[in-house]
Amino acid sequence: MNRIFRIFATTSVFAFGLIACSVDGPGVGDNHTEDRVPQMSEDVVAGELLVRFDPRVSQVLENAGVTKSGIKAPATQSGVLSVDEILSLVEGYEIERVFPVDSRTEEKAIEAGLHLWYVVRFSENFPADKVAEDLSKLGEVSRVAFNRTLKRASDKKAMPLTSDMIQQLTASKADSEDPLYGYQWNLKNDGSLQDMIPDAKITKFVPGADIRAEGAWAKCTGHPDIIVAVLDEGVDVTHPDLAASMWVNEGEVYGSTEDADGNGYAGDRHGYNFVKQQGKITVNSRYDSGHGSHVAGAIAARNNNGLGIKSIAGGDGSADSGVRIMSCQIFSGEYVGTLLDEVRAIKYAADNGAVILQCSWGYISGAANPYDWGAQFATDEEWELYNPLEKQALDYFIETAGSSSGVIDGGIAVFAGGNESAAASSYPGAYGKFVAVAGIAGDYTPAIYSNYGPGTNISAPGGDQDYYFEYVPKDAEGNVIKDYMGSVGCILSTIPEWHTDSQLGDLDGDFLGYGYMEGTSMACPQVSGVIALGLSYALQQRKHFKAEEFIDLLYSSATEFPEDIFDGEKFWYKYVIDMGDNHPNLTPLKTYKGQMGSGVVNAEALLAAIDGTEAPAMTFPNVTLAVGTQRKISPAVYFENGKSLNYTLTVENQSVATANFENGKVVITGKSAGQTSVVIKGGSEEQKFVISVRTADSSNGWL
Repeated sequence: MNRIFRIFATTSVFAFGLIACSVDGPGVGDNHTEDRVPQMSEDVVAGELLVRFDPRVSQVLENAGVTKSGIKAPATQSGVLSVDEILSLVEGYEIERVFPVDSRTEEKAIEAGLHLWYVVRFSENFPADKVAEDLSKLGEVSRVAFNRTLKRASDKKAMPLTSDMIQQLTASKADSEDPLYGYQWNLKNDGSLQDMIPDAKITKFVPGADIRAEGAWAKCTGHPDIIVAVLDEGVDVTHPDLAASMWVNEGEVYGSTEDADGNGYAGDRHGYNFVKQQGKITVNSRYDSGHGSHVAGAIAARNNNGLGIKSIAGGDGSADSGVRIMSCQIFSGEYVGTLLDEVRAIKYAADNGAVILQCSWGYISGAANPYDWGAQFATDEEWELYNPLEKQALDYFIETAGSSSGVIDGGIAVFAGGNESAAASSYPGAYGKFVAVAGIAGDYTPAIYSNYGPGTNISAPGGDQDYYFEYVPKDAEGNVIKDYMGSVGCILSTIPEWHTDSQLGDLDGDFLGYGYMEGTSMACPQVSGVIALGLSYALQQRKHFKAEEFIDLLYSSATEFPEDIFDGEKFWYKYVIDMGDNHPNLTPLKTYKGQMGSGVVNAEALLAAIDGTEAPAMTFPNVTLAVGTQRKISPAVYFENGKSLNYTLTVENQSVATANFENGKVVITGKSAGQTSVVIKGGSEEQKFVISVRTADSSNGWL
């Protein structure tokens, strides 16, 4: 194990940005120069290469049937003679398309060039670097890259609340609707949590050092048409505070082996487990940390349901409120995913309705201390060179998610800025098209682990355990619970139920699905949640934005840091849980001045900015679907006073598609390949849209 990952195993559990692949060398460029052959490293997946073919041979691949290849039905020849000649010399040669054919979005994939990427597999007995070098010399191949294993920043779990701790907490600050809300200083910081650390020499909870959620909730609590894709560990789809907030892919049966909608992924009712290639989302391995469920809960745990916590965009208690979470699982217990799984998850999110990509992971900042961290990318050019497929997939999301007539045209990718205390954000978040988030404590001070500086766009509450070391909780017998020192300064959210896990011992049979974590991983969903709430409000107002316009509103509405925050020093203990008070530190705060992005994300101000911004009105969207499948769309959001209207539909060619009303929604059914125009009328307003029906192709090997 090299230094970069050995250090992770000894650092605090809560410095938790998930780390993707460590990269040692560039991919193969279009010029095929020798110095651009990919370089080997320990995270390379043996016997696999990612190959981008030259567009000139796309028809050859099509004629050979390779476009229909997949994991369960790979091809054994590409049809490109020069490629097949080289790969005929290795054993076990198979080839499959990176992105399965989705008839609804294939045109967009082709336009973005994603259809040209393939996975080549061969016996692990043959050196991948030698095969890559040979392929890179071919004119028919424009890029070669290794598939790499994703890495975690920590293998430790969240701090789950025990029954005793929940009783103690709710006895002093219980909320009638969501009992643990009083401890979510990230949503509402009134300074009262300072009372829990009476020996603190300074005030560590300052009123207003939060995301200003309550003011925003007076206008909006989240809309189910806004979908947030959580690329992370799996989300606990059965959690009583999350189940009703999960995205539902209607028609799919959870965990089924049948691909009902022809999107290339079977059983994907709530998302997809890209690690295990299945629709069933997993969370209860002893190696899972709870990270995915924690992130999801911050965004969309159910509000006003009498359970646990509140969230930023979790609705008002009614079934048709709150945003929805799509679980795109790229980490699964000890079976971590690969770069291949990651890029598939990104495209899946764009193709299936997500408009926000929540990514609490990233590479090590190029400005990180190389002795401790093994710094990686320092510039846009380095990241683009080493990660061509990752960049292409992310570009696809931000350019094709949403719609030109809906609430947002394009998607927004939000990344954790990194936890190396480095003077630059980590990639991919540092790339200018994405949102990179820094973390703060409950007094506006930058969290001691947080990256800052170039590439950092905005800040949000992330917790700061080593700073809140004076908080020392005790159990029912008065014994100090060492692992929870400073936890009151961390972020409280949902986690899976772990009372049967041998790592934790018997925490009795009560549901214990809540716990503390910290890091820019926790700051990141604060921003994703505020974006989701803002888009929900824009949807209510029937306002349409381009993604870049909405990001500008997010930054301009942020709360400015108080001037005096950066005047002094911050006293904290490094690794206080593991090492106690053996490593006191003083961090000068002037280092961070002007380096924490535009300010602290502010939900109330964002919604006010939406009110004050002129924007085009949303219109009923064009619809693309496969033969034999259905789409259900609520027309109310596309018409003024839409909930009170009666609607009529006129479909020009009903042999292509039919449309009718069912339970307040337009139900569109694909009948045969083709296009037809539709007129929808609500009250005195009339709108037109187009239905495109494609032939569903289930022969891509993904059933």
